[in-house]
Amino acid sequence: MNILVTGGAGYKGVLLSYELLKLGHNVTIMDNFMYGYEPVLFLMQYPNLNILKKDIRNVEESDLSKQDVIYHLAGISGYPACEANPHSAQLINVEATKRFCTMLGREQIVIYASTTSFYGKSGNLCTEDTPIEPVSLYGITKYEAEKFIMLREHSVALRFATVFGVSPKMRTDLLVNDFTYKAVNDRCIVLFENTSKRTFIHICDAVRAYLFVLDHYPSMKGNVFNVGDNSLNFTKQEISEAISKVTGCTIIDSSLDDFDVRNFEVSFDKIKSLGYGVEKTLDYGIQEMVRLYGFYKPFLAYRTI
Repeated sequence: MNILVTGGAGYKGVLLSYELLKLGHNVTIMDNFMYGYEPVLFLMQYPNLNILKKDIRNVEESDLSKQDVIYHLAGISGYPACEANPHSAQLINVEATKRFCTMLGREQIVIYASTTSFYGKSGNLCTEDTPIEPVSLYGITKYEAEKFIMLREHSVALRFATVFGVSPKMRTDLLVNDFTYKAVNDRCIVLFENTSKRTFIHICDAVRAYLFVLDHYPSMKGNVFNVGDNSLNFTKQEISEAISKVTGCTIIDSSLDDFDVRNFEVSFDKIKSLGYGVEKTLDYGIQEMVRLYGFYKPFLAYRTI
């Protein structure tokens, strides 16, 4: 297959591209490489790789016409990044997505990197049919793009739990990654809204979900799926305690309010019924990041709780 991965040099995108290349697909990575080229250097060994240095806002029909499948991962990702760049979040996450969708042929498949983040702060168990109540610009823009993409017959939206784990393009702003970084380097985690519940997934299992769609497309076409596992719904307190068991760090509860008010639990029964399941545990991800952060000190990282 000819497969395009927008945002293919990013945190999930580079590992997805790697797995697709190993399977023998002709893979085109489209990325603006604003964070550098280093994450994709190890992929140069694959002759079936094509690199297209381009911002998603500047995509042309010729970039898309020969592709059988488009994995759309490009965008401004996460609560802090969108709040810091609201205009760009709207242009990239929503308007650019709408524009490239209008250039696609009817039979081309789009697999969209959506998110559970727009389930809001209800604190309730959320399914794919739960009313959407985003509480952040990130959630709003991702949902607007998802709605537009799902107007197409040949589309699948994967609403991912918050990802954790190690990638060649590392992100330390994601909650588990960030907490572990603080535990290793600051020896403490300061908690805001410690009873708030979120849902999580290891990056390897997230990539497996993307590949799962290729193998199960007829039964997934035109549908939205939460991607994660019921066993990985945790409060911030539970995440911190799991990290503390490994690192010995101190947990400090703050009485201050958190700007990020998301609080929800998610059901993953729909995708599980098709045979998808996760393989990596929270503890596995914590252990690998403790090893990483023993030497890895990013020059610039969002430091958020």
